[in-house]
Amino acid sequence: MGDSKDNLLWISWHDSAWIPILNPTNVMDYFQSTTNPFYDRTCNNEIVKMQRLNMEHLNNLTGLEYMLLHVQEPILYVIRKQHRHSAAVVTPLADFYIIAGVVYQAPDLGSVINSRISTTVNHLHGAFDEARTYSRYHPSKGYWWEFKETESKDEDEKKAQKKSSKEKAKEESGSMFQRHRVNVLLADLAKKFPLKNTPYPATNQQPEQRALTEENTKVEVKVEVKTEPQANKPPPEKKPRLV
Repeated sequence: MGDSKDNLLWISWHDSAWIPILNPTNVMDYFQSTTNPFYDRTCNNEIVKMQRLNMEHLNNLTGLEYMLLHVQEPILYVIRKQHRHSAAVVTPLADFYIIAGVVYQAPDLGSVINSRISTTVNHLHGAFDEARTYSRYHPSKGYWWEFKETESKDEDEKKAQKKSSKEKAKEESGSMFQRHRVNVLLADLAKKFPLKNTPYPATNQQPEQRALTEENTKVEVKVEVKTEPQANKPPPEKKPRLV
């Protein structure tokens, strides 16, 4: 493959003024625009266009030409570039497809195979490089593989997944049907067994009497705490008199 600037597979073209009015009758005029890099102005289409002839006259000429190959309105048009040798013998050279007004060149079989092979080789090269990081060697043991880091990562991921699944299970403990059914059963039980209002015991004491009784109890408690038994104290010692 050549440089990406010179390779037509790497570029696209469109004209915004034509896109809203694009249809099968004017798609060839759109493709034959002077700014289209995919169009060769030395083709037989230019000769027929300059002579203002019908495009059916292309069958009478030999050389390079463009033809509308496939139409899938309103978004897809396929145009073929071919070399005509006679009225019945042509050699396809390239296909161009127009999607939503943007022109691209269809890749040939060699380009597709080359791209797939290069992608496969790139992935294989990365796989071999990663496998080389896990290989170990010792003169007495030889070669072996060590995947401790990957195993620990896998275990951590499994634990995280289990935790997330448990959390989801806790959050989604029941469906809407189950919750609605439980509410219905609770409502039925509340109707069958209503709550009874238990009256509080009435007291005849007035608020002032309650306050006095509370103060008396507090004083009695304080007196009992301060008094100490004196039965266990030893008798005072007798001091000798001086003559």
